[in-house]
Parts: sequence; structure tokens; C-alpha cells
Amino acid sequence: MAVLLFLIIDCIFGFVLFSKVRLNDGGEPLKSNEKVSVIIPARNEGKNLPFILSSLQTQTVQPYEIIVVDDFSSDATATIAEQYGVKVIRNTELPANWTGKTWAVWQGFLRSTGDILVFLDADVRLSPRALEALLRTREQSGGVISVVPYHYMEKFYERLSLITCILGIFAFTSPFERRNTRKGLYGSCIVATRKDYEQINGHRSIQSEVLDDLSLGKRFSEAGIHVENFIGCDLVSFRMYPNGIKSEMQGFAKSAVLGTETLRAVTIFLIAFWVIGLLATGLVTPFLLLFRHPWALPFLAGYIIYTIQLIYFLNCTGRYGWLVPIMHFLSSMFFILMMLYSVYQVAFVGSVTWKGRQIKVGGEKSK
Repeated sequence: MAVLLFLIIDCIFGFVLFSKVRLNDGGEPLKSNEKVSVIIPARNEGKNLPFILSSLQTQTVQPYEIIVVDDFSSDATATIAEQYGVKVIRNTELPANWTGKTWAVWQGFLRSTGDILVFLDADVRLSPRALEALLRTREQSGGVISVVPYHYMEKFYERLSLITCILGIFAFTSPFERRNTRKGLYGSCIVATRKDYEQINGHRSIQSEVLDDLSLGKRFSEAGIHVENFIGCDLVSFRMYPNGIKSEMQGFAKSAVLGTETLRAVTIFLIAFWVIGLLATGLVTPFLLLFRHPWALPFLAGYIIYTIQLIYFLNCTGRYGWLVPIMHFLSSMFFILMMLYSVYQVAFVGSVTWKGRQIKVGGEKSK
């Protein structure tokens, strides 16, 4: 009975961490009519650009300008962007001590003229009212906001990210992070005023950082500019890793270990206990059942409770189907492998790999 109580308490920690902080899609008119600049850094995003650019054309509030920055792509990224009539910037040289994305975003900013800056990754999708909801939410929240998009997946390997994504949502939406003076942002979708962005010198101030979004949020927070994170639900979505499990592993591993640096101790503590319960039920229960151990039934009950909780979380965070939430031990094993790979890259290699580039931890590009 004590074992089951322990697992239930661990599971409750998940409900404490999960905040359903949604964008305001209430329908009331925006208070201001400031010009909006949408900036999209794109490296080999020829397959994604038609989706994000088409969705921008159907917005209830139209941006003043859309800027796509071609981050040294080897595909038709720039050509495709030009077909949509947006402003296209083709980067020709990556300066020393800049990462590709920070340089691309900074170049987009320098050529923008809007009062409000909306930074979007190329794999993001927007519902017709998304931009309006983003602007309204930032207007009411003040400062800068970011959104963890709803995660769409098509292939089985993509769904293995279930636990990793849930933990990311915990980290960004935890109620204990709201007063964190080092709070990070989620880089796929960020909205800020030009004035606030210029105050911290934007992406230039974090030019060599691996985790540009977390570092940018930290700069805003340290400058006294309010930072708030939301979940995309039915307004903002993306498909993160359609190009294979290798890119998925690299994408998550580059931030898994380093991403905990800005979190408050209480958030890390609760996440750790939630994960302990999850791993215990997911990886131990099958063996207890196999050997008919006296703890088998309490662990099985804990497994079922975690499964129900995961399904509840996914209602507003991602489309994972039924198999992976029920067999969440598979996603737990993926999480363990990803964490080990992340530790190896950070502690032993000293750099992380992303989109064909090696980026040194805590600094400049390694090549």
C-alpha cells in the first residue's frame, strides 16, 4: 500500500507542474494597431515553408511584413519563399562566434520595421486566429511571450518523444517558474515589442549560445521585462522531426542537459520525482508481473494512473495516438537514451550537433 501511495504522490507532482496556460482567443478587439513583423529563420526548410507561409496568408490579423532568412540552405528554401511574395534575405557568411539561427534571426530583425516582432520557426503552423491570439495575449501579459506548439506526428519514431515533450512543457509552464528571474522562452514562437527587444540587444546579446531561446528569455527577465510561456493547443502547432529519428535525437539532446540551468530548484525536484515514478512503473512493472511479485499489483495500478494522466496531458499538447501513451515505457526508454546522448555530447564532446553544424557548448561554433 505504501508503494502505491508513493506512486500516486509522484503522479500528483505532474498535475502540480502542468499548467494549461492557453493563448487568449476570446475575440475581443486588439487595443493597438501596431505594425507586426514576422521573422522566420530557415535552413533547408523547403518542405515546411509552404505550410507556414500559407497559414500566414489566412490570418484574421495580417502582419505588416513577413521576412524569411535563408540560413545557408542547400535546398530551394529561398526560391520557395520568394514565390509567396515575402521579403527574403540570403545570408552569405556566418561570422565567428555566432550560431546559424541567432545570426539569421538578427539579420531578419535588422531589416524589419514593425513595432511588434513575431519570431517563428519554419515548422510552425498557425490556425487563422493564431496571430491575433498571440498579439492579444502579449498585449494583456505585457513584456514578451512564447508558445510551446501542439505537436503533430505522423511516424511511430516521432511519437517516442512523448515523455521528453511532456517534461519540456513542465519546464516552461510550471507555476514555480512564473517568478523566476532567469525564465527562458520557447524558441519556436516568440512575440516581443521592438522596444523590449532592442533594450536587451536582441539575439546579438546571445549570439554564440546553443540554447538561444532560453538565453534570450533570461536576458529579458534580467532586464525586468516580463516573460510568460503558453501552450499552443488548437492555435499554434508544429511537426518537429519528420526527417528521421537521428534528427529527433540530436534536436532533443542539444537542450536536454543544458536546459535545466535556468529552472528553479523546486521545479527540478518535482520533475525528478515525477520521472522516478514514471520510470519505476514503466520499466519495473512488467518484471514484477512476470515473476508474480507481491508489489506487482500496486505497480500495475501506478502504471495505469500514469497512463491516464499522460492521456489527459496530451489533450492540449500533442497527437500521439493511443499506443505510445499506453505503452509509455517505450517513450521512457527513448528519454533515457536521449539523456545519455546529451550528457555524452555536453560532458565529453563539448559540442552539440544540429542541422549539420557542430556548436560548442557555452560558446562559438566548432566548425
